[in-house]
Amino acid sequence: MDILILVAAFVMILVGAELFTNGIEWFGRKLGLAEGAVGSVLAAVGTALPETLIPIIAIIFSTGESSTAIGIGAILGAPFMLSTLAMFVTGVAVLLVARRRGTSDEMRVDTAVLAHDMGYFGIAYAIAIGAAFLPLEPVWLKWIVAAVLIGMYVWYVKGHFEADPDVDAEDLAPLRFHPIDRAHHRMRPAVPRLRIVSVQVAVALGLIVLGAWFFVGAIDHLARQFDIDSVLLALVITPIATELPEKLNSVIWISQGKPTLAMGNITGAMVFQSCIPTVVALLFASSTWVVAEGSYVAFASAGIAFLSSAAIFIPMARRGTLRGRSLLIGGVFYLGYLGLVVGVISGAIG
Repeated sequence: MDILILVAAFVMILVGAELFTNGIEWFGRKLGLAEGAVGSVLAAVGTALPETLIPIIAIIFSTGESSTAIGIGAILGAPFMLSTLAMFVTGVAVLLVARRRGTSDEMRVDTAVLAHDMGYFGIAYAIAIGAAFLPLEPVWLKWIVAAVLIGMYVWYVKGHFEADPDVDAEDLAPLRFHPIDRAHHRMRPAVPRLRIVSVQVAVALGLIVLGAWFFVGAIDHLARQFDIDSVLLALVITPIATELPEKLNSVIWISQGKPTLAMGNITGAMVFQSCIPTVVALLFASSTWVVAEGSYVAFASAGIAFLSSAAIFIPMARRGTLRGRSLLIGGVFYLGYLGLVVGVISGAIG
């Protein structure tokens, strides 16, 4: 039964991701936003909802003994998964598309947009992780850090929204829901109304969130059935499911020849995850957001996220180009951390 739920949930997320990528491009076009704002803000925030809801529910609304620990693990697991496995999956997609089309794996991305995103991620996540070294008292020190992170994200969004629009209607695939709006479709078959665009985006988000909820529930049930450690579940297994929308969105945009949207969806989500969910931990679980015995493995994921991001994007900044093969290094870091977690759980690593 759990396997059938996993398959159905995956299909739901896949359909939602296809509708979302199509709808969010039109939404950005109707609002006159640049491609960077569409990928790094609108798409990133929308597809980050599933993995953001998990720590909020676990920390604020759950009462179980391990709920807060699971919430902290989910917060740390999201940037780790985005900077490693999501990069690897996108790199594989780039190489497959390049091979099919007989082209180079050089990605025609706006490196300025990606460098802008990763700069914010590096600073914001360093501040958030640094707060884990602060003393437990006075607690308002972590509240100040939370306010700084919120301010940084607002400033980040402002910068993207002020960029000049660079997407024309001719560059977009027809809106999937446009034929539903029959009268307007007959008058203007090429350009949908904002209201029908908004409906498609809302339906897509609903499918993504619902699919992710069922997917995570099935994985959680299977993990407990086979007695999989809760740390492994929170840090490694659950984020794979909750990051599916970003991975699928990026693969879809790569196949459509839109690498800036594909990469911006991931890097923008990394900025969001480094700011907003960490604020939840700082405000509502400040005593747990601490680097100490028992949390070393969880916070080690942050170090892996920094290392993987640096290995991919520092060379990009120096060369001014990004290749699909460069993203594959994220898979190496993912496997390295997975080995660390399994080693600690099994007792092979002290």
